[in-house]
Amino acid sequence: MDTLIARHVVVSGRVQGVGFRYRLEQEAAAAGLSGWARNTSEGTVEAVLEGPPSAVGDVLGWMRHGPRDAVVASVDVRDVAPRGHAGFVIR
Repeated sequence: MDTLIARHVVVSGRVQGVGFRYRLEQEAAAAGLSGWARNTSEGTVEAVLEGPPSAVGDVLGWMRHGPRDAVVASVDVRDVAPRGHAGFVIR
């Protein structure tokens, strides 16, 4: 089994009101990731992805374009310590 990693991600652009968090939940669950996603008052989507490096990388790749109606302007990613999240939830 791969070592677990975690990434804190902030996605900006037209990412609220387009189903970004819900599709992210589906993508993360399909990849076997845990963590969370939420909308922020700044109009961004903030998330934590935790799991094997290859799966985290795959979902980060998806986040760079998001669902069909999204327009992703930037994706800020930083390393964080894995916290042992159970499942992936929308906050």
